[in-house]
Amino acid sequence: MRNGRNRKNSDKKLVSEINVTPLVDVVLVLLIIFMVTAPMLQMGISVNLPRVQAKSMDVSEEKLVLTVNNDKEIFINKYKTTIADLKPKLESIFASRIDREIFMRADEKVPYGFVIQVMSEVRKAGVDKLGMITEPPGKSQ
Repeated sequence: MRNGRNRKNSDKKLVSEINVTPLVDVVLVLLIIFMVTAPMLQMGISVNLPRVQAKSMDVSEEKLVLTVNNDKEIFINKYKTTIADLKPKLESIFASRIDREIFMRADEKVPYGFVIQVMSEVRKAGVDKLGMITEPPGKSQ
């Protein structure tokens, strides 16, 4: 009887080792997913910027960028807006900011008059500094 009882208990003994193979598989799959999707997160709005010789600026902190693409669509950073909504949106953004500074990127094919209209709305929103972003002359996209 005593031997039978011990055999029963030894058959039901739990294994206390952890199988790490499934964990490694999951981690590798996640790593591959993040490696594939990370470059997609960095993509912005495609704009063909004019080429001029200018001093480069320090981009150590995140700046507010206004983009006007070839189809006259306006984006505040990556969020699309219209020229009618531009002033109220900028006013609400700058209500909580200390620096009233914005940088503008405009496709070189956008009519000059439209760019001036956008700049006028930016000024009406109370922006102190409006910088223009361009490409160096030799750089190709």
